[in-house]
Amino acid sequence: MGNGWRTIRRRMITPDVSETSLDKRGFHKKSPAAQELLETVGEKFLLGYAHAVEARSVDQAEEWLERIPVKYRGFAYEGAGMGYGMLDGLPGGGRGHIADFLAGPGEKHDYIIYVGVGWAMARLPRFRWPSAEDFDPLLRWLVLDGYGFHQAYFKTAKYIDGQFQDPNFTWPAGNNGYSLRAIDQGIGRALWFICGTDVDLVTDAIARFPKQRHGDLYAGVGLASTYACGVTSDELLKLAEFAGEHRGNLAQGSAFAAEARVRAGLLIPETEVATQAICGLPAERAAAITQEVRPAVVVDGELPHFETWRQRIAAEVLTSGGAGK
Repeated sequence: MGNGWRTIRRRMITPDVSETSLDKRGFHKKSPAAQELLETVGEKFLLGYAHAVEARSVDQAEEWLERIPVKYRGFAYEGAGMGYGMLDGLPGGGRGHIADFLAGPGEKHDYIIYVGVGWAMARLPRFRWPSAEDFDPLLRWLVLDGYGFHQAYFKTAKYIDGQFQDPNFTWPAGNNGYSLRAIDQGIGRALWFICGTDVDLVTDAIARFPKQRHGDLYAGVGLASTYACGVTSDELLKLAEFAGEHRGNLAQGSAFAAEARVRAGLLIPETEVATQAICGLPAERAAAITQEVRPAVVVDGELPHFETWRQRIAAEVLTSGGAGK
C-alpha cells in the first residue's frame, strides 16, 4: 500500500512535463539543439522531483537519481530539492526531508538542492515556508535564487516584462532588502532559459532593467550559461564583452556553477569551455577560488556574508584569469 500511495502522490503533485516546453512557455527558440537542451533540462528536473516524492528513502532517491546522465544529473537533484521542499511544506507530507537529504546523498549537491527548495517555496503559502534558520547561514541565499528563477520562468510577464519586485518580501527576517538581490540572481539565471541561450536577447533583456539590478542579473546568467551551457566559446566571449562593468558578476556566477559541478563530480567539457571564456580559467581552478575565499565564520553585517563572498570571488577570478584586463 505504501508504494502505491507514493506513486499516486507523485502523480498528484508532480507538474506535467509539458510545463517546461519552450512552446508552452512561449520562450525563444534559438535552434533545435538549444531547444532540445533546455527542454531536456526541464524533463530531468521534473524526473528528480518525481523520484523524491515517490522514493521510500533518501537512499532510494539517490539510487534513482544516479542513473541520470551526468550532464543533467544536477538538474535532477535540484528537482529533488523541490520535491522534498514540497513534502516538508504540504500538510501530511511530514517534516525533515530536506535535512535528511542534505545530511545524506544530497550533501555534495547542496548548492543545487538549496535552489530547488526555492522552487518549492514559490508554490507553497508563506506560512508553510521553512525557517531560514534551518539552512546554512552562508548558502541559504541560494534558496532565493531558486525562488527568483521559478517566478521569472512561470510568471515571465510579471517578473521580466513588468520587472516586479515584492516590497514585502521578508525571508529571511531582517535582511535589509538583500533578499530582492538574491531573487534577481535567480531571475538572471532564468533569462538564459527564457531567451533560449541567445546571448543577444539575454543582454537586451538585462539592459531593460534598472541599472542597479544588472550586476545580480549578470551573475545569474553567468551561473546558467556555465552550468546548463548551450552555446559556443565565441558566444560566451561575446556575452562577457557585453557584460562590461559587470564582468566580475558574470564570472562569479560562472565560478559558482563550476564549483557546483566539480563538488558533485559532474564536470563536463562544456563547463571548461564556459569558464575559459568567461573567467579566463580552467573549471577546476575557478571552482577552487570559490572555496579559497569562502568565509570560515559567517557573521552578517550591513550586507550578508554571502554577498561579501561573491565580491571576493569576482575580484579573485578577474585577477587570476585576467578577465578584467
